[in-house]
Amino acid sequence: MRSLLFAFLCSFLPAMLFAQGSFSIAVLKYNGGGDWYANPTAVPNLVKFCNAQLGTTISPDVPTVEVGSADLFNYPFVDMTGHGNVVFSMQEAQNLRSYLVGGGFLHISDNYGLDQFIRPMMQRVFPELQFVELPFAHRIYHQKFDFAQGLPKIHEHDGKPPRGYALIWEGRVVCFYDYECDLGDGWEDPEVHGDSDELRTKALRMGANIVQYVFGGAAD
Repeated sequence: MRSLLFAFLCSFLPAMLFAQGSFSIAVLKYNGGGDWYANPTAVPNLVKFCNAQLGTTISPDVPTVEVGSADLFNYPFVDMTGHGNVVFSMQEAQNLRSYLVGGGFLHISDNYGLDQFIRPMMQRVFPELQFVELPFAHRIYHQKFDFAQGLPKIHEHDGKPPRGYALIWEGRVVCFYDYECDLGDGWEDPEVHGDSDELRTKALRMGANIVQYVFGGAAD
């Protein structure tokens, strides 16, 4: 019942985007010892950018929500990052699955070192799904801002090209995962990593594209 209600509410979200204080984007807190709290200025800066550039009225308050909490269903969009270990219990995995199947969305930003841990945990959430790489022609790269070559490269990591992966449930992207890209770092305050204005702008624009894509109907 909870997931059905959430899906019903989410069907009205595109129209609600311009309603004052309509919703919040939350940061996902997980167990396992990984630093879920990394990049504390990232999501607040993304919210400010979206409100300025897209005309959204997302709440400037960015709450934290635990994977297994019923409060997860209060947030249509949650953001996850970190460098280290991630552990979802079976209850947490089921809760996250119900949230995503019911209309929620998860963005994961690999802050370098997350990949080996997040993949098996998302397999626990969706045993029947695999991450698929989205082509450069995918709509997520062509919202208000155009990224003809896909994700921008924000930080070097292993020097590999940035790659955008998705979990797609019944034709809807329920999770977008940026790898070898580090969008979250690019959203942070400029003094945190010393990134140029140009690089930060690219990261924020791509983040805004994700937000616009999700609330415009994340279906393929």
